[in-house]
Amino acid sequence: MNGRTTPRRRPKLRAATGLGISFALGVAALTGCSALAGSDASADETTATTAATSSETRPDSVQAVIDANSDQTVVKDDEWSEDDAADVTLTGDGAESDSDAVSSSDGVVTISGAGVYRLTGSLDGSIVIDAADDAQVVLILDGVTISASDVAAISSVTADDTAIYLADGSENEVTSSGTYAEDADANAAIYADNDLTISGTGSLTVNGEANDGITSKDDLVVLSGTLDVTAADDGLRGKDSLTVRGGTITVDAGGDGLNSDQEDDETQGWVLIEGGTLDITAGSDGIDGFTDVVITDGDITIDSEEGLEGGVVGISGGTVDITTTDDGINGSAGTAETTTDDSSTSDESSTTTDDETADDASSATADQTAAQSDDATADGEAPTDGERPEMPTDGEMPTDGQRPEGGGMGGGGGMGGGMSDTGEWVLIEGGTVTIDAEGDGLDSNGSLDISGGTVVVYGPSNAGNGALDANGEITVSGGTLLAIDSGGMSETPSADSSQAWVAASASGDAGATVEVVAEDGTVIASGTATKAFGAVIASSGDVTTDGTYTITIDGEEAATATAGEALAGGMGGGAPQG
Repeated sequence: MNGRTTPRRRPKLRAATGLGISFALGVAALTGCSALAGSDASADETTATTAATSSETRPDSVQAVIDANSDQTVVKDDEWSEDDAADVTLTGDGAESDSDAVSSSDGVVTISGAGVYRLTGSLDGSIVIDAADDAQVVLILDGVTISASDVAAISSVTADDTAIYLADGSENEVTSSGTYAEDADANAAIYADNDLTISGTGSLTVNGEANDGITSKDDLVVLSGTLDVTAADDGLRGKDSLTVRGGTITVDAGGDGLNSDQEDDETQGWVLIEGGTLDITAGSDGIDGFTDVVITDGDITIDSEEGLEGGVVGISGGTVDITTTDDGINGSAGTAETTTDDSSTSDESSTTTDDETADDASSATADQTAAQSDDATADGEAPTDGERPEMPTDGEMPTDGQRPEGGGMGGGGGMGGGMSDTGEWVLIEGGTVTIDAEGDGLDSNGSLDISGGTVVVYGPSNAGNGALDANGEITVSGGTLLAIDSGGMSETPSADSSQAWVAASASGDAGATVEVVAEDGTVIASGTATKAFGAVIASSGDVTTDGTYTITIDGEEAATATAGEALAGGMGGGAPQG
C-alpha cells in the first residue's frame, strides 16, 4: 500500500438499502468463531507502513487476534456509585457545586479531583477535567446542554480514566463549533487525553462541527447508551483502540465513522465491535483500524466511501450491511501520514491530517490498466507481453451473456497484474455480510478466506473492479457465498478451496433476479441485482465438485457452468501459497 500526502475526502451519499436477498442453502450450521488470522504489524523504516504478517505467523482464531492486541481499559458501571455523586449545576456561563473540586471562570468549568459528578443544566462554555494522573473521574450527564466555540465541549486533559454515564431517561447534547488552534490536542467535541468509557441508558447528541465527534488518545469503549454523533471529520476515534460492546450509535462523519489510528505500537490501533446497533454514514471509511478490524456481533449498517479497512478484517458474527462508492471490505495495512519529503505530519492538529488510509494496491489495478492501454488493441484483444488488457470503464455490461470485451486475465493461475501478497487478511467465518460496492466488493492486498456465515457481494458495474479481489489466495471452506459483478475483473476462489464453487459469465440489469440452479432443480443461491452485471460466482455446502449448474436471469437460462472451473478469460484466486 502506498503512502499519501493528504487524506481522501469524497462527497457523502446516502444510498438505498434493502437488497432483496434470499438463499436456499442447505448448509450445516457452522461455528461462528473458528479461524481468523490476525495482524502482527511492524513499521517499515522508509514508508512508515504497518503491514500484516505472513500466514505462517498470524493468529489462527478471532480470539487469538483479540489476544494479540492490547487490552482495553474500561470503567465499568459497578466500579462507582451514583450515591457518591457531587451535584454540579451548569448555569449558562459557569457552574454551582458544593464540591471543592469544581470551579468555574470565564465559561470554563474545571473538575480537579477524582470522583463522581452529576451534571445538570446548560453551559455556553466547556467542561475541563484536570485531575491527578491516577484519578478516575465519572461524569453523569443528566439533562445537560453544552455549547463550546473553538474548543472541546468536554475535555479530560489530565486523569487516569474518564467515564461518561448517561443517566436513565436523560437527553444530553454537546456541541463544539468554530476552529481549533492549529496546535490543539483537544480536537473533538468530547476529548480525552486518557482512556474514555461511555455507558448508561440515556441519550447523547454530539455535534463535532469543528473536527471529530468523540476522541480518546488511549482506549475508547462504548458499553451502552444512545449516541447520535455528527462530525466534520471522524465520528468516534480511539487512538489506541476503539471498542463497541453495546448501545445504539448513529454516526454521520465527513471523515471516518469509527477509527483507531495508533501506528507506534503493533498491538494498538484496532477496532472491535462486540455488539450494539451502529448506523454509520461516512465520507471516508465506515470503520478503519490501523492494524485490525474485528466484528464478533452487532447490527451494523455502513454507507461510506470504503466500508471496513484494516490490515486484518475479520467477521465472526453479527449482521453487516455495507454500501460504498469504493471498496466494501478492504484488507489493507495502515499507513502513517507522510509528506512529500518523507517527514511525518501530526495526526492531532487538523482535520486534514487525520486517520485515512491510502488506496490499496488492489484498487490501483484500474489505474494500472489505463496506463497500459498502449499494450492493448482497440478491439480488446489481450496483449502478448503479459500486461493487463485495457478494461472498459463506462460500466456498460453486455446483454448477450458474454463477458465484456477485454475481460480479466487468464483464470486459475494467479493475479497476472504484478501485484504481490503483502500479508493482509480478510476472513469471514460467521455472521451475515451484504456488500453493495462500486469499487471492489471483498478486497485484500493479501489473502481472502470465507469459512462460515452468509456473504452476498453486489460488486461494481465498472469492469475495472471486481466483487472478489485478492493479491494472494481466495479460499472458501464453509458458509455461503454469492458474488455478482461486472465480469470484467472477476476472480474466483482457488482450486485448493475445500468447499466447491461455481462461476459463470451471465449478464443482466439492475433489478434482475439471479438464481444458481443444480441439475435436480434445487436453487443453490439467489439474489436481486442492484446494478448491471456480467458474472456470477457462488459457493455453498450444496455445490458438488464437478457438478453442472445453470444460472438463470429472471427465470431464463443465461449460462451453464461446471463447479471448480474459472471463468474464461477471468482471474483465478491468486497464486497458491507455498
